[in-house]
Amino acid sequence: MKPGSEPPEILDQQLFYRGRKFNFDVHRLRLPNGAIGQWECVRHPGGALVIPVTPEGKLVLVRQYRFAVEGRTLEFPAGTVEANEDPAETVRREIEEETGYRASKWRKLGQFILAPGYSDEIIYAFLAEDLEKLETPPPQDEDEDIDTVLMTPQELEEAILQGEPVDAKSMASFMLAKPFL
Repeated sequence: MKPGSEPPEILDQQLFYRGRKFNFDVHRLRLPNGAIGQWECVRHPGGALVIPVTPEGKLVLVRQYRFAVEGRTLEFPAGTVEANEDPAETVRREIEEETGYRASKWRKLGQFILAPGYSDEIIYAFLAEDLEKLETPPPQDEDEDIDTVLMTPQELEEAILQGEPVDAKSMASFMLAKPFL
């Protein structure tokens, strides 16, 4: 182990909330330097995001109502990775449910930690190409309010730079996808 990379000592650990999508716990720790403190953490099973690209080069996004920000955000289709589910399966399900498209060409773009200051959530990002519109898309989840939006990569970049509410996971994944667009 590298000097300075010793793990902290857990002095106390409490689960404060067990939710449908995540848990919230609080730890009292002693750091390797002897400091003692309390840290809160959102425990999340992870998410998977897909950047769908039409044969015409348009990006398929969703405009979705998000309770936490009390408004709509522009995002790429994404969902929570279910227990024992491969993130590639998550995005295959979500692209159909949220946009009504199916893809025949897939590329894993990478993964990243979404908000390490308070959560252990990892986002797995994928690029989907060779899209076809489904004749009968599956029903959306009943707790979602989603509209599909088509944009060129340039239009999305302009929307981001002009301050349109685009979520961070979509911006980060867009940067991973840019070399392939």
